Amino acid sequence: MILPTTYLGPRAWYEAYFAAKGEVMIEVQESFVKQTYRNRCLIHDAQGHEVTLTVPVLKVEHKQLTQDVQISYQQHWQHQHLMALKSAYGKSPYWDYYADFFAPFYEQQTKWLIDLNEGLHDTILRLLRNTPNSPTAPLKHTTQFVQANLETCWGDGTSILDNLMEYGPTTKLITEN
Repeated sequence: MILPTTYLGPRAWYEAYFAAKGEVMIEVQESFVKQTYRNRCLIHDAQGHEVTLTVPVLKVEHKQLTQDVQISYQQHWQHQHLMALKSAYGKSPYWDYYADFFAPFYEQQTKWLIDLNEGLHDTILRLLRNTPNSPTAPLKHTTQFVQANLETCWGDGTSILDNLMEYGPTTKLITEN
């Protein structure tokens, strides 16, 4: 299965990931598509309002490959994202258990968008496995462009974090249904 990279991916992306039979590869040879879940996510705040968090990227040249997209730190987006996550999930059942797993991504600078996305993905998988220190198999990247099936991986766009913070490790069971 070929999936696009995502920033705190949508629940539907994880449903496709867990449903995959065989190897899952991340499409990194595509031309970077702006205004997609590759560098943004959708969460719901404590009042249920949709909040979009966007990782700013350095100016993307025409037909720049996704694997070559660099994160911009001209804005203080990391602090804003961490505060938005805390505001949205601070009173949810699992925030206190999981907040420290996500904090490092908002305290250190990562050069490449793909590295940030995959680091967050690995963290989410460890939490879904309910064994926070277990190693995860690295995602493999495509070596040539292969069109990912976007219909199956965006859904309503809501980040898996909404489920993870509410249901904790049982989120995996929810995504597998």
